[in-house]
Amino acid sequence: DVQLQASGGGLVQAGGSLRLSCAASGFSFDDYSIGWFRQAPGKEREGVSCLSSDGTTRYKDSVTGRFTVSSDNDKRMVYLQMNNLKPEDTASYYCAAYWDGRTKCTTVGKFYDYWGQGTLVTVSS
Repeated sequence: DVQLQASGGGLVQAGGSLRLSCAASGFSFDDYSIGWFRQAPGKEREGVSCLSSDGTTRYKDSVTGRFTVSSDNDKRMVYLQMNNLKPEDTASYYCAAYWDGRTKCTTVGKFYDYWGQGTLVTVSS
């Protein structure tokens, strides 16, 4: 079974950093894209970043230059390094996966088949 579990959230001041982790099992990183999504209270879920099976990445415009997605295939972990955090980054963050057929990933949530539980990130001003 495909399983994903995000962790690493917490409370941080504006300008600070956090690294989120996504533990993945049940599928090969060679065939799947991993995405990071977030949902703030009262708002719709939005795609933040993704990592394709071929190693390419995508980012939401508002996080480009501040967030970096990476993976450690041996540990079966995907990370989202978040720097220079802003109060508007406050949300629950989720990792998700789908079989990508060696194509570039998308940050559109409807394409993702597997979702993990979220981890809460709170950025204080």
